[in-house]
Amino acid sequence: MYINGVARYVPPAVMPNSHFTETIGITDEWIRSRTGIEERRICGEGENANTMGIEAVKNLLALLNEDGQNFDLIIGASYTPYDTVATLAHQVQHFLKIADVPTLYVSTACSSVLNAIEIAEGYFALGKATRALIVGSEHNTGYVDLKDKISGPLWGDGAVAFAISKERKSETDLEIHHISTGGAAHTAKAVKAVYLQPIEHYFPMADGRDVFINACVYMERESRRILDKYKLDVNDVDYYIPHQANHRISLHVLRELGMDESKLVANIQKYGNTGCCGFAIGIAETWHKFKKGDKILSVVFGGGYSFGVMYMTR
Repeated sequence: MYINGVARYVPPAVMPNSHFTETIGITDEWIRSRTGIEERRICGEGENANTMGIEAVKNLLALLNEDGQNFDLIIGASYTPYDTVATLAHQVQHFLKIADVPTLYVSTACSSVLNAIEIAEGYFALGKATRALIVGSEHNTGYVDLKDKISGPLWGDGAVAFAISKERKSETDLEIHHISTGGAAHTAKAVKAVYLQPIEHYFPMADGRDVFINACVYMERESRRILDKYKLDVNDVDYYIPHQANHRISLHVLRELGMDESKLVANIQKYGNTGCCGFAIGIAETWHKFKKGDKILSVVFGGGYSFGVMYMTR
């Protein structure tokens, strides 16, 4: 598979750490030292997961200079939906006015976008599609209680859109050599550590320590698995673009791998945790830096628990 292009959208409204100092007494230094977050983007009036996803698609089409009519598969990815019936994917199909193509929605917490890409791989392998539009969008602040001292400062809003093809379209495409995902819900606290139950609760982080520990374990493990599979040294990786849950997690995994911090692509400082879109926003914002032969490794971990890894080259 090949990534022909990727684009992101983040709302213009910025919420700095000072907001939490003023409202719940948490200092900027406290938030930065524990998460790396300095500010985050939040949806304004009339914005939601669907509207952000469509804006990301518009940005993608502008990047590719296309009208969007060549997609024969649309997959939406989000755990913070605006509508669970007319889903993100269906809203994108409606926007593009493409008739009759497979259109589906996937939700696996912060692994959702990677799962969507892997599903596209299956459609390609079965000969049911040749070009996929993957749209991820997270409206975290629509669900979180911003007065919660544990989880309130963590989250931000954002969206991303990928154009992915079975065959190479351009020399600037990223080739996906490997993508795989899995569930880790067998672990003791997996379904209790972080959850979102819209009918009963907001968005609590009931056991952030367990999330932190498992994220470190699985992200390092999956990274090593790809390095071993493709006989790569850590120095062979040009860009390491992980899930943006906590900057300390990323730094811990880098240290365990023995990888230089200069390889890390991080955006949590300015966007907060944008869920399944964090790593993808990183790819979008680094797209213009990728050179021929560059090796890019992305790894994610999500609540529930879920995980995934993707290895690409230009």
